[in-house]
Amino acid sequence: MSQWVEAGLWGLAGGGALVLGALVAWFLRVPRDVVAVVMAFGAGVLTAAAAFELMDEAEKNGGLLATSAGFLGGAVIYVLANVLLARRGGRHRKRSSNQPSEQDQSGSGTAIAVGALLDGVPESVVLGVSLLNGGGIGVAMLAAVVISNVPEGLSSVAGMKRAGRGAGYVFGVWGAIAVASGLSAALGNLLLDDASPQLIAVITAVAAGAILAMIADTMIPEAYERARLYTGLCTTAGFLTAFVVERLG
Repeated sequence: MSQWVEAGLWGLAGGGALVLGALVAWFLRVPRDVVAVVMAFGAGVLTAAAAFELMDEAEKNGGLLATSAGFLGGAVIYVLANVLLARRGGRHRKRSSNQPSEQDQSGSGTAIAVGALLDGVPESVVLGVSLLNGGGIGVAMLAAVVISNVPEGLSSVAGMKRAGRGAGYVFGVWGAIAVASGLSAALGNLLLDDASPQLIAVITAVAAGAILAMIADTMIPEAYERARLYTGLCTTAGFLTAFVVERLG
């Protein structure tokens, strides 16, 4: 199997966790408190993966200055894109409540879909890049993507249902995001196959910055809305879990 095909399949698997969460939320009534706890746990897992799987590796290969610049650049790019989407109705795309309907704000459906894609692409690119030079898939990063994507799908789809969006829209969005995740991972692997270690390090740092900004802007607020004082403990548990997986792996 070609390496880029393998990368695409791993990216599809990570994005497929969104569809799994969407299916559960559509057919079952999952308590919002449970979703919030899992969301907080997933935020901790992703934070640890960004620190140890991405930033640590990027700094070793590209140096502190390039890694820092890439990290800040990724965060700035994500935040600016998120601000634009928020103005068009995509602010609460991960919320199980407060999502606007198309009647409330025209174009909000498109903004939510684009926002979901914005959240998923950096993770997928990193999965593809991790296979370069004969490296295996980053277990901690893959686990982080899956663990965080399931509650994201749960929470967001619950909000979509409350906003009156139909099954065609909901599963069309998440199915397309899963496919886009696979394509992003495959393209990341294919296009960066001959890239220098320094360039790969910068791109990895950019992804890490975007992921951390996404956690702070979307995941933690949704978790805190319901979990409140337990958010910190759940996030810490997620961080420790990913740290242990990374060290044992």
